[in-house]
Amino acid sequence: MRKILVLNGPNLNRLGIREPNVYGSNTLKDLEEQLSEFGKGKQIQLSFLQSNHEGKLIDVIHDADEQFDGIIINPGAFTHYSYAIRDAIASISIPVVEVHISNVHNRESFRQHSVTAPVTIGQVVGFGLFGYQLATEALIHYLGGDVQ
Repeated sequence: MRKILVLNGPNLNRLGIREPNVYGSNTLKDLEEQLSEFGKGKQIQLSFLQSNHEGKLIDVIHDADEQFDGIIINPGAFTHYSYAIRDAIASISIPVVEVHISNVHNRESFRQHSVTAPVTIGQVVGFGLFGYQLATEALIHYLGGDVQ
């Protein structure tokens, strides 16, 4: 069974509360439950971590290299300026997909640039929480196809 780590960065613990017109009304717990069910159907084991702390995310990315087959990451605001997270992603051998709930390209100019995307295998933006499911499908495909 393939193992995928889903990392969520700063403020994503506020899903359902923070700007529901942008991020929707579902909570992080809702996302994790929905994605876990989706993963079971695909015979994928998903693990979840959310942190508002850059160093914690970096440590988890490093550790994931030996424990997981891939990572889905929503770096939150770190997307736009964290060269440390970018370098952590570049330092590992497993594939990483960047995901964003909103279409960052239709938002404020500072949100339109990702320093982390160039070291990922791809980016999914603008599909709400469904984007995490799309990212999971992308990783499955990248890792060699459907495991069902």
